[in-house]
Amino acid sequence: MLLSEQEINRRQKREELMRMGIDPYPAELFDVTTTIADIRAALTGTEPETDLASDERWGNVQLAGRLMVFRISGSASFAEIQDSTGRMQFYFRRDDLCPGEDKTLYNTVFKKLLDIGDIIGVKGHVFTTKTGELSVYVKEFKILNKALRPLPVVKEVVNEKGEKETYDAFTDPEQRYRQRYVDLIVNPQVRDVFIKRTKLVNSIRQFLSEKGYLEVETPILQPIHGGAAARPFRTHHNSLDMTLYMRIANELYLKRLIVGGYDGVFEFAKDFRNEGMDRTHNPEFTQVEFYVAYKDYLWMMDTIEEMVEKVALDVAGTTKVTVGENVIDFKRPWKRLTMFEAIQEYTGVDVSAMEEDELRQVAEQRGIKVDSTMGKSKLIDELFGDACEPNLIQPTFITDYPVEMSPLTKKHRSKPGLVERFEAICNGKEIANAYSELNDPIDQRERFEEQLRLAERGDEEAMALDEDFLRALEYGMPPTAGVGLGIDRLSMIMTNQSSIQDVLFFPQMRPEKKQEQSDESEFITAGVPAEWIPAVQKLGFMSVDQLKGANPNKLFNDLGGVRKKLKLEAKMPTLDEVKGWIG
Repeated sequence: MLLSEQEINRRQKREELMRMGIDPYPAELFDVTTTIADIRAALTGTEPETDLASDERWGNVQLAGRLMVFRISGSASFAEIQDSTGRMQFYFRRDDLCPGEDKTLYNTVFKKLLDIGDIIGVKGHVFTTKTGELSVYVKEFKILNKALRPLPVVKEVVNEKGEKETYDAFTDPEQRYRQRYVDLIVNPQVRDVFIKRTKLVNSIRQFLSEKGYLEVETPILQPIHGGAAARPFRTHHNSLDMTLYMRIANELYLKRLIVGGYDGVFEFAKDFRNEGMDRTHNPEFTQVEFYVAYKDYLWMMDTIEEMVEKVALDVAGTTKVTVGENVIDFKRPWKRLTMFEAIQEYTGVDVSAMEEDELRQVAEQRGIKVDSTMGKSKLIDELFGDACEPNLIQPTFITDYPVEMSPLTKKHRSKPGLVERFEAICNGKEIANAYSELNDPIDQRERFEEQLRLAERGDEEAMALDEDFLRALEYGMPPTAGVGLGIDRLSMIMTNQSSIQDVLFFPQMRPEKKQEQSDESEFITAGVPAEWIPAVQKLGFMSVDQLKGANPNKLFNDLGGVRKKLKLEAKMPTLDEVKGWIG
């Protein structure tokens, strides 16, 4: 493993601490008695130069966190420490830390062997500086973890034009998603997104639990992929010697529980769909599905309005949430349109009586890519997605879908050819999908068989026929309303994030590329003199391609420092020569 200069240096410091008898990774607990947020909540506004050493609560505090900033002076220094709740200034004075003759703890351990990113525990008291800044006066500190990799730290330099240039800000999305642990350390606002996501989930759980519905768990590995139109992930169970599928939905299992006698059940489900990835799709996603007996889709619309309005209040403190350039208001009631009304409103075309050939023609006229595998339902869905969805910014219910689009939905009580289904659309994307659930086992079998015919035509998202689910329906399922609500997409809206990857701790990523390394001849061909190659590599440019992306002014300045460290006798290159290396 190739190590940078800083990584080598930190490992040497680790060894030095151990030689001194200091364990850089101690096993015993460190008793944290307060947090930075607690201190700020209680003491913000305290007068400047207030010393709380004699205060019962703030005169003896113990905190732990990560060192983020050092300002080292001679016998006294300031540092900034970040815990899970925020960042604060800490004051370290040599003679308080080392009251006796031996000043090693301050002069050597604190000043020379600690680095930004190390985790320490401190004991001391709270005070305010002359400028009124809340700080902790440290009487004791203990190393809790020696970090062996440096954190990305934003650096600003002034270029030859007198302009400020920023380096090393941890903003590259791929780096952030791949190394979320670093993202959470150096970009504290990211932590707030996930705190809000948890508030969102807790709000929904509280809402459903208080209505008396039972939270349950159903299988993730399923013998038949059902409950939605999607391509599944496939695996093999060795002991049973059978193919299993990662669930694409938990709908059919929750309905089995309604058959079994529960009046209301819900589950926060991890579902998996072997499909494309974009700003609103991840192959692994979270939704809450819930089913309530003796209700219908009209009742469910009222319930979703009530629940999501509560979520907005719990997460944002208001029904109005800013998303990009839009302000979305979740206050009830929401707009309601039938699917055919929406398509006519945004295309000017009434498709309600059209057959497959006419629908295909309308889709092609709008530039929608179609093929022979697409049946009537798929064509209507494509038209709606193209013409309507992007225009539905405020929360809107789209109702009464064609029967072909909804294999698990009860036929409409008064509109032939339609079903009792709605989707809640917000910010141009579906956030919830709900039905008056189909509970006629004969009708359900016919719908499944139609799905099989679509699969034979090549539709990879067609549903499979589930004999056990049909058997459950034959025992009798009461009239039921069911819904699936996407946690990830709702989190995007409630936290004003434009990509689903920003509300998932660890989104799916392509395999990480191994770092390329050029040999000496490639550097020489690029113009780097042989005697300067070690210095270039010391600065982290292990390949010519990496070197091509360097800032010439920064590289020129850094080479001067490395030249001294490596004790190179080679003549210092000019700035123009360095620019030539970069090309």
